[in-house]
Amino acid sequence: MGSIFLALGRSLRSLFRADIFWHLIWPGLLATVLWTGLAIVSWAAIIDTVMTWLGGLSWVGSWLNGSELAAGVVLILVKIAVALGFVPLIYLTAAVLVAVVALPMMLERVARRDYADLEQRHGGSNLGSIWNALAATALFLLGLLLSLPFWLIPGVGLLVPVLLTGWLNQRAFGYDALMFHADREELVRLRTDQRMPMLLLGGSTALLAYIPFVNIVAPAFAGLAFVHFMLETLRRERAEHGVVVLDPSPVAVSGDHPRIPE
Repeated sequence: MGSIFLALGRSLRSLFRADIFWHLIWPGLLATVLWTGLAIVSWAAIIDTVMTWLGGLSWVGSWLNGSELAAGVVLILVKIAVALGFVPLIYLTAAVLVAVVALPMMLERVARRDYADLEQRHGGSNLGSIWNALAATALFLLGLLLSLPFWLIPGVGLLVPVLLTGWLNQRAFGYDALMFHADREELVRLRTDQRMPMLLLGGSTALLAYIPFVNIVAPAFAGLAFVHFMLETLRRERAEHGVVVLDPSPVAVSGDHPRIPE
């Protein structure tokens, strides 16, 4: 847990850097505008479609037709479920934009300032990042679709998206955070060894998607938190195995050659 809190603290510190702040805002803002517009246009059609589908179920239709109160309660639950359904879609869209576009830019800036001692071994690539984001998106949408029938149960419509979003964060951002600095073996091993801490970090940042205004920066903040968490984990991993880190200072104290730490 200490590593998670450290990553969140460093992310809050990076949050207010001028060269980082814009990349925290634009993915969430763009995704919110796109999906809000779509929701406004299609709201009535979606509600009618869901209610028609429920009415067509033999064990639900007779109940709805026999009680106006039941029909009213179900209509309210359907509207709540549909509204909640747009939250993970907004987050997913923003997360893909972060993973493919914004995070590599933030990674370069954060690494140059906070992790200059880490050797870049380029075990991943931008193409690998795109493929990873697409795979994560497909699995996320599949999980979302399979869970939809249970969203009418109070609380499920909130719990399931948080769990899925936490998984999405660790799947999408774990790769991107390491792709420049880790070698191929480290890239695979660290994401396997750190699976549970990554899920905890992903789940905790997923909760930010349900806080008004904060949700605009939630996906990019999650990506930033994974950058700090994974790079610090990589730094400690190499130190434990006796790997000599690079000296971030350009010139040694004396002489003209770069200083190598003892």
